[in-house]
Amino acid sequence: MSIHAMTSVPDDGLLEEAADWVIRLRYEPADATTRRAFERWLAQGEAHAQAWARAEQVLGAFEGLPAPIGHSVLRATRKRQGRRAVLRAALGLGVMAPAGWIAWREAPAWRADLRTAAGEQLTRMLDDGTRLVLNSGSAVDLRYGTAERRLVLMAGEVLVTTGQETQHRYRPFVVQTPQGEVQALGTRFSVRLVDDRTEVMVFEHAVLAQPAHAAPLRIDAGQRGGFTLGQAGGLAPVDDSAALWEQGMLVVRDQRLADVVAELARHRPGFLRCSPEVADLRVSGALSLRDTDAALHALAERLPIAVQRVTRYWVSVGPAGA
Repeated sequence: MSIHAMTSVPDDGLLEEAADWVIRLRYEPADATTRRAFERWLAQGEAHAQAWARAEQVLGAFEGLPAPIGHSVLRATRKRQGRRAVLRAALGLGVMAPAGWIAWREAPAWRADLRTAAGEQLTRMLDDGTRLVLNSGSAVDLRYGTAERRLVLMAGEVLVTTGQETQHRYRPFVVQTPQGEVQALGTRFSVRLVDDRTEVMVFEHAVLAQPAHAAPLRIDAGQRGGFTLGQAGGLAPVDDSAALWEQGMLVVRDQRLADVVAELARHRPGFLRCSPEVADLRVSGALSLRDTDAALHALAERLPIAVQRVTRYWVSVGPAGA
């Protein structure tokens, strides 16, 4: 169903229903029954289409934030009045925003020195020659001082190629995360936040991973590892293809379809889910991260799956013929 340009403001009841659908489809399991129920709701008329279009705009705005911020705001507004207030505040309808909305506005990651929205990347050369590449939905602060060069990763993932120190006194290069620190030993490496864990991949030389409350772990070129607040480990091989997201490519080797779809979801706004019926299908190959629709089309050509699009912000991958 196509959604036409909005000519009037949907009433509060429809905005509230649309908010319910946004939260249900983004944060709760959506089976075939739920999908059909949503389609029936959307097909009731132009007013419903307008309400959903506005809800899509809000969802897109939240998904454009670093993921932990957008997710926390939507999860914090599951009550009826909270959802209505968020929609009104987001759409400029003159109602005071709830605490979750204010928290989002004041969130440190949103005010970070460098940040990207869903589906965006950012490359920045620093004064010392260090090259940073921020992946989709990422945020960092730069804290260069006389004693050290510190990068604070607040959300997402960053690929670092350290530059030659230009000061007379050597300043170590450190990436700080909520779980600890990663000190570069003259190197090229990536750091990614995944839930309550920091994941590190090293492509040149080595790094020293230091959890906040545990012994450090050296990670050498060709290795990956990670740490929580109280433990470091999980060393495993990694190759250069793991950094090809910098070139807009995802290279996978015998990975679960659910994991591949989850990675694609990081690079697009809205809702993208994988049905449990096809979650364990195995995938190998190269997929585009800059055109995730093309990537989904390529998967559908290779595997017995179907890509269902209710709107451009709600896409699901399920078994073919379902």
